[in-house]
Amino acid sequence: MNHSAATGTGRDMMDGNKLKELRELVEFLKANEIAEFDMEQDDLKVRIKFAGEPAVAAAPTGGIDLAQLSRLMASAPAGGAVAAPAHAAAPAVSAAAPAPVEEALHEVKSPIVGTFYESPSPGADPFVKIGDQVEVGQVLCIVEAMKLMNEIEADVAGEVVKRIATSGQPVEYGQPLFAIRAR
Repeated sequence: MNHSAATGTGRDMMDGNKLKELRELVEFLKANEIAEFDMEQDDLKVRIKFAGEPAVAAAPTGGIDLAQLSRLMASAPAGGAVAAPAHAAAPAVSAAAPAPVEEALHEVKSPIVGTFYESPSPGADPFVKIGDQVEVGQVLCIVEAMKLMNEIEADVAGEVVKRIATSGQPVEYGQPLFAIRAR
């Protein structure tokens, strides 16, 4: 967690009440899994950011004072989601995760970092299409790394059910490229 101390005009420390309210705020944010919080009041500026990936991010953009915050904390159910005042809350943002591949499917993963290509050259037919039957060792795609074209082969025999990577886009080491229903 990053802490920003009180900043202001010649004042280096918060009074006891504000410090107590700040501690309560931290506990409230943790209990409600709020990832990030900003607040300014008079000469007090607070920014709290938790490490990790909590479910909700709230960042007030307007003014919210400690009294409003105390009322908000008192009205929120313990451990539940919190609804900040409409004028003060930024929308929660969630990263779109790729859909998980079905359990019965085998994922062919990239052995290297590079650029994924589904065909041997632009405009050519792809090495494999959805629904194709493949054998062990059959070329599925190319991953270009440092101007070298690396053929990625099927490590199981079966039906190509899904192409997960997008042609011409970068792929990471271990990133799923294809889903194959093994025979």
